[in-house]
Amino acid sequence: MRRRSFVTTLAAGAAALGCMPNIAARGAFNLHYAPHFGMFKHHAGNDLVDQILFAADQGFTAWEDNGMKQRSVDTQRAIAKAMSDRNMRMGVFVAHSISWGEPNLANGDPDKRAQFLAEIEESVEVAKRVNATWMTVVPGHVAPRLDMGYQTAYVIESLKRASAVLEPHGLVMVLEALNPWNHPGLFLTKIAQAYEICRAVDSPACKILNDLYHQQITEGNLIPNIERAWDEIGYFQVGDNPGRKEPTTGEINYLNVFRHIHSKGFTGIVGMEHGNMFPGQEGEERLIEAYRAVDKF
Repeated sequence: MRRRSFVTTLAAGAAALGCMPNIAARGAFNLHYAPHFGMFKHHAGNDLVDQILFAADQGFTAWEDNGMKQRSVDTQRAIAKAMSDRNMRMGVFVAHSISWGEPNLANGDPDKRAQFLAEIEESVEVAKRVNATWMTVVPGHVAPRLDMGYQTAYVIESLKRASAVLEPHGLVMVLEALNPWNHPGLFLTKIAQAYEICRAVDSPACKILNDLYHQQITEGNLIPNIERAWDEIGYFQVGDNPGRKEPTTGEINYLNVFRHIHSKGFTGIVGMEHGNMFPGQEGEERLIEAYRAVDKF
C-alpha cells in the first residue's frame, strides 16, 4: 500500500465511498519546508509513516522531529526508510536535555558539561540512523551570579568540545536563540549573540538555527540580521507572530523573507515549527495553501 502515492490511495478509497478528497498531489516547493508529526494527522491519520507520505505528496521535501531521540530504534528506522523512499531530507531533532530553570552550559559546571557531551555522543548515533545532518542545541538558562563574559566563555568551550565530537561525522549542531518573553531567563536570545559564539567556536559543526518566530518577537529586523549572520546560519525555523501558526496568519511578510533566503542560494531546510491556525482537514489544507502563497517567487 505505501508504495503508492498516499494521495492516490486516499482518492481510491474515497471514490469507493462515492466521494473525493479535497486535496490532490502537488509539485515541490522552491525551499525545503519541513513539517512535523501531527501537522497533517486529519488527512493522513495517526500513523507516522503515512503522515510523511502525505506530506511528500503535497510537495514537501523535508521533515523535522524534535522528539526523534525519544522514539524507539525501530520507529526511527521506519521513519528514515519512508523519507529515503520519497527522497525527503531529515531536519533537526533536539540533541540534549535542555535546562529551562537552571544553568546548563553557562556556569561551567563540569558535570553538566559532561552530561551535555554524552548526549551529543548519543545524538551522533541517532543522526546516522535517521540520515540527519542537523541537531538543535539550546545552551540553557543564564547563571545570574556570573558576568556574561564568563558565561559566554564557558558556553563556547562546551560547544568547541561538542564540535570535536560532531565534525568527524559531518554533523552540525545549530544553536537556537529563543525569545525572552515566552522563555525568560535563557542564555541565548539574539542572532548577533549566536553569531558571536559561532565565530568563536569556529567549526563547521556549530552554526545558527535562526527561528524567525522567536526573532520577530525578540528583535525584528529579520532580513538585515539574516544578511549579517548569513555565513553562520545553518538552518531556519518559522512560525508567524502573534500566535505561532503558519505564514500569512500574523505580521511577518514571509513571501519577502523566503524570497530573500532563496535568492541567496539557500538549499538547507526551513522547519515548520508552528501549529495549525485552523482545525481539522480544512485547517491542514489552508496551511498547505499558505505555504503555496508565500513560496510564489
